[in-house]
Amino acid sequence: MVRITVSAGNHDRIFTPVSADLPAQGDTALELIDQESQRAVPFQLDATGTRITWLIDHLAAGQSRTYALCPASSTAVPPATVSLTEVPNDRVEVRIGDELITSYYYGSAYPRPFLYPLIGPYGASVTRHFPMQNIEGERQDHKHHRSVYTAYGDVNGVDDWSEEPGHGRIVHTGFQGLEQGPVYATIRSQSDWVSNSGEKVMSESRAVTIYGVPSAARILDYEVRLTATVGEVKFGDTKEGGILSVRVATSMDAARGGKIENSYGGINEKETWGKRAEWCDYSGPVEGKWVGIAVMDHPGNFRYPTYWHVRDYGLMTANMFGLSAFYNDPQRRGDYTLPEGESLVFRYRIYVHPGDATQGKVAARYHDFVNPPVVTVEA
Repeated sequence: MVRITVSAGNHDRIFTPVSADLPAQGDTALELIDQESQRAVPFQLDATGTRITWLIDHLAAGQSRTYALCPASSTAVPPATVSLTEVPNDRVEVRIGDELITSYYYGSAYPRPFLYPLIGPYGASVTRHFPMQNIEGERQDHKHHRSVYTAYGDVNGVDDWSEEPGHGRIVHTGFQGLEQGPVYATIRSQSDWVSNSGEKVMSESRAVTIYGVPSAARILDYEVRLTATVGEVKFGDTKEGGILSVRVATSMDAARGGKIENSYGGINEKETWGKRAEWCDYSGPVEGKWVGIAVMDHPGNFRYPTYWHVRDYGLMTANMFGLSAFYNDPQRRGDYTLPEGESLVFRYRIYVHPGDATQGKVAARYHDFVNPPVVTVEA
């Protein structure tokens, strides 16, 4: 038996993903028992069998909870609450229960991979449908703003941001793994960033993890590793780009009455564009209900806290390179050259919630990401 204790620390924890590293568990069927309630808790072991992940439904600040991981009384395999379905050569669909949450589009018909839609707490997408679908009343500008995506406008001089003539591409080369289960699903993809002529610029590994939290919120972890595999890579100084980019539903646009907020209390584009912040949140009405989407920057990321290219017309991106535009000073350069063989790794959390940043408790949920509960393991 393995005893695992979780301490909330200084913050209330609500449907918070927690993980623990374990000795290899072999092929024995296991169950995780909450020692207070004596109830079995859904959990998931990773592919190595040495890391366990589950969700803390509620744990008040200052409190602890203990679990026992022990041989299961039944060998029945729990259903995959978060499931993946691949549509070959096009996309991987993600469902929580029977509900489609998002799809990872990677087919050759698209200039670069993206997530679409992103279904929020009330069953509607918090990201724009265009250009994937034409919906009456939506803005149809910036066709390259495809829901949730990674792109950058100057990578060794290649435009991998727009879809204008001569643009580069991010070409899917395969999946490193597709994992589903009772707690989360993870899509691990491999891609090449290439020029318009097909010349490889660098390699990318991406991992998107979707947690099976209740429909009142959605939590996705998004990791991008960029590696200079064919020589050094220069990220040029431009505002046109974002390692994690979101185009929100048109009805949420700040220009139409929606709201941008950042971790320092900045409101809307005037107070948030080009500013550094640990997180940025975009909220507004979708089908008559107010919802929001926050992007959270991790302290381990390059140039943390990141700069935000965020607009009243619905765009929100984490861009740590475009300093000359953000400071309105051509001498303030944000260029960065990644040496051959080295990598930049970026981690973000996407949190979709009801209400604005205050009602959605974005600041508290940010601590779940960067100051998670403390987990101790006794084998």
